Amino acid sequence: MSKILNEVLLANRDYVAGFDKGGLAMPPARQFAILTCMDARLDPAKYAGLSEGDAHVIRNAGGRASDDAIRSLVISYKLLGTREWFVIHHTDCGMETFTNEIMGDLLASSLETASVDASGWHDHGAGPGSTDGKFINWLTIKNQAESVLEDVRRIKGHPLVPSNIPVYGYVYDVKTGGLIEIPEASAAGRAG
Repeated sequence: MSKILNEVLLANRDYVAGFDKGGLAMPPARQFAILTCMDARLDPAKYAGLSEGDAHVIRNAGGRASDDAIRSLVISYKLLGTREWFVIHHTDCGMETFTNEIMGDLLASSLETASVDASGWHDHGAGPGSTDGKFINWLTIKNQAESVLEDVRRIKGHPLVPSNIPVYGYVYDVKTGGLIEIPEASAAGRAG
């Protein structure tokens, strides 16, 4: 058994010993959802004051409004009653450190973990890789405020998203823990 697997299972055993949340309803009690990044430095429960059962939290690389993220938001609204959505990207995001071309080239070289330094990304794997990565839009980020605005607009413009759902746009500051509103994104996300 790996060290990590053992740690997770032991933590779960402790959690089960004091578990008292079995009666929570499936719909989120506070009727909102957050789309945010998978970065381990972000804890939406803490920065948004959430407890179990309060809200849906949808996470992916960059917190981007991918097709799958929008699928989850639509389910969150249509079947589980959320009424407000947040798009929250963050400072110092890894998605700012590469482009679609860089990712495609790294994967074409090998499928091993790459490294980064001041001169950029480097692949150290022996191969083989795959060129399939060159055909994926990795939804990289050049500018956080612009990516939040782009994602809010994409969500609001989606044909399966009702106009009455407000979508707020923020950037989480990994140095301070604060949420910084992107006014243009929140304006674009107003309920219609």
